[in-house]
Amino acid sequence: MMRRAYDWTMRTAAHDKAPHALFWVSFAESSFFPIPPDVMLIPMVLAARTMAWAYAAIATVASVIGGVAGYAIGFFLFETLGRWLINVYGLTTQFEQYRALYDQWGLWIILIKGMTPIPYKLVTIASGAFAFDFWVFLAASIVTRGVRFFLVAGLLYWLGEPIRDFIERRLTLVTTAFLVALIGGFVVIRYLV
Repeated sequence: MMRRAYDWTMRTAAHDKAPHALFWVSFAESSFFPIPPDVMLIPMVLAARTMAWAYAAIATVASVIGGVAGYAIGFFLFETLGRWLINVYGLTTQFEQYRALYDQWGLWIILIKGMTPIPYKLVTIASGAFAFDFWVFLAASIVTRGVRFFLVAGLLYWLGEPIRDFIERRLTLVTTAFLVALIGGFVVIRYLV
């Protein structure tokens, strides 16, 4: 079953509509969606390595635009939509503690968390809710999201076939590791942030 899902993903990643889907997943992940764009970016680059830089650019631009939407949710709609999203991720009690850290380390929080699997939407919504300087937020988002997606695309571009072979031979291990990392990101948010 996992092999069929992998084969389907690789075929879908090579489809001409895949860049549109990558854009919308990257946008949504930065403002409200729980799944990171890597689940699309990685198979798309593996399916068409010559498009690695274009795919990284799509993910970066869409993620930054989605980050602006997340910032707007925090700034304009925190008491309704923003608070609801924070509740969905179980961060209500930690939110005020996070505010104190954000006042002192806001730029570094954006730069560090923007490159990790920790959902970026929390950073974007918090930035708006705490009225963090929008232009600093925007510049940090461009840098951090660009570094993240271009690094992933670059590694897959330069090491593509060996990585693809590794994934195909150890599909269960890779899938399990990805799920552990994804769930681990949510656990980190829930208990450590």
